[in-house]
Amino acid sequence: MLKLVVFDCDGVMFSSRESNRMYYNHLLQAFSCPPMDEEELNYVHIHNVNNSVIHIFRNHPHVALDAVNTYRSSLDYSPYLQYMTIEPDLITFLEVIKPQYRTAISTNRADTMEIILDTFALRPWFDMVVTALVAPRPKPAPDGLQMILERFQARPEESIYIGDSVIDQQHCAGVGVDLIAFKNNMLEARYHVNDFMSIVNLPPFREGGPVGKEVAG
Repeated sequence: MLKLVVFDCDGVMFSSRESNRMYYNHLLQAFSCPPMDEEELNYVHIHNVNNSVIHIFRNHPHVALDAVNTYRSSLDYSPYLQYMTIEPDLITFLEVIKPQYRTAISTNRADTMEIILDTFALRPWFDMVVTALVAPRPKPAPDGLQMILERFQARPEESIYIGDSVIDQQHCAGVGVDLIAFKNNMLEARYHVNDFMSIVNLPPFREGGPVGKEVAG
């Protein structure tokens, strides 16, 4: 029986592609480098910040990565929040499932996750948040999910993960947790959805008890 629902952040809870574009292009501009191409944008959208910085500066060997990371650590993320759009039915979905299921986040975001949780008043909705700063290894390594499963003493078959990228697909496969692919029909996943409220009608939620049955009925 389902007892734990785990979320990715970017591309799932938020449409954040433009915020990532603005943020990483700002880093490049600060060191007189050209903006990202679409391949680089796709990369930074799903990888952790350290790997993303390495990737976008890989063709600019004259730039010291230590200098980039020092600059980044002093950068205020607040201006980039305006480019993030929360999924319209996320809070409604959380209101439906929260009384019955434990909820957590496993994300490759690092120090920017804190301001996002506070700005969008999301802290009360999640019992645990694991970022790339907390997990020993970032996604696609299974570490973050393993930490969450251990915290709530949940077995993989009692858990489900909502993600949107191949990184999430690999993250789940490393632990044996079923994936709900969010707005990405190309992923290998147990289920595919295009919005949150469609999730409450999936078998794990319909079979999970009164909440699922009430919404489905």
